[in-house]
Amino acid sequence: MGKKGRDTRVKRQMAPSFWSIKRKEGRFILNTRAGAHSKKSAYPLGIILRDILKVADTMYECEKIVKSGNIRIDGITVRNVAHAIGLMDIIELVPTAQSFRIVPKDSELLVPVDIPDNEKAVKLLKVIRKSTLNTSLYQYGFHDGKTFRSEQEFSVGDTCLVTLPNKSVINHIKFEKGCTALITRGENAGRIGKVEDIREGIFSLPRRALLSFGDKTIELPVETILAVGLERPMIKVN
Repeated sequence: MGKKGRDTRVKRQMAPSFWSIKRKEGRFILNTRAGAHSKKSAYPLGIILRDILKVADTMYECEKIVKSGNIRIDGITVRNVAHAIGLMDIIELVPTAQSFRIVPKDSELLVPVDIPDNEKAVKLLKVIRKSTLNTSLYQYGFHDGKTFRSEQEFSVGDTCLVTLPNKSVINHIKFEKGCTALITRGENAGRIGKVEDIREGIFSLPRRALLSFGDKTIELPVETILAVGLERPMIKVN
């Protein structure tokens, strides 16, 4: 009989390198369900609950917690342990009223950080696509797969502070010289610095930005940088 359905597990040795798991504990581990975030840059919800937040000891316990409606992602109840969790997603543990934002930290790609209760309903979203629908209406695509229509005009690369789960834009950070930005990938992931300059791409190089933090200045592709504020981050990101 032919194989039916998607893979629900992956070999531990083949899991993304940033996953904080024990590689030799068993042969297989829960796979990430295809969704808004790429499998290469996301965790399955069950792995975060069991291996990182340690709110459960087994995946069976994680399934019971999730299927009981005790977990909200970006303000929406999720009932699948394989749900993809990525950059800036907000995990809310309903029974304990704890909330966590998924951010890069200390060179790690995705780490949950505890956030205050008044921040669980707001999220920073990077504009990665823009379409003009008519003379006064635009449609935007964000880094986490969400879309939004507005008469406000933003640019690709800008960041919007939105409310959850209704996706209403309450503030806007233009990606430009002088803004404060967060490095989302690479050995400096989690660092926050000031954008000193933006250099347009050429045939052999992508568009890049000069980012300074402390006494160090580095050049990075703009795809690895997220504007988070002007003088300082608008919300807690580390």
